[in-house]
Amino acid sequence: MSLKDKILADMKTAMREKDASRLESIRMLRAAVQRVEVDEQAEIGDDQVLGIVEKQIKQSKDAISQFLSGDRQDLADKEQVHVDNLMAYLPEQLSDDDIAAAVTSAISEVGAESMKDMGKVIGLLKGRLQGQADMGKVSGIVKSKLS
Repeated sequence: MSLKDKILADMKTAMREKDASRLESIRMLRAAVQRVEVDEQAEIGDDQVLGIVEKQIKQSKDAISQFLSGDRQDLADKEQVHVDNLMAYLPEQLSDDDIAAAVTSAISEVGAESMKDMGKVIGLLKGRLQGQADMGKVSGIVKSKLS
């Protein structure tokens, strides 16, 4: 079952169960997927859908930090529920040790020696770790190992 099919099936389930917050999250995700398909005038695959899920999660996390800085805990809680709903579509997340091992491997593959080579390392890791790790965290680990 493709990721888009899983999202559609989950939307139907949320409708039957009258789970409003989950239904809202799934509808927003489906709208984003459909928007990309219309823009590209083609069906997108699971990799691109994963990218959309990650982008929505990142946007929600940014919104959470903004709401917390503005003393709006109620809105931050709502966004956190949205993040939790979307996390179901990501593959199992890698541990910090696994990420560090992947970074070390990528650095040796690319032959990176300084911060100038960070782009090459991140480019390699982005394809390998998409959906399995927060790229912000990966970037921090790469910086620490290259500096």
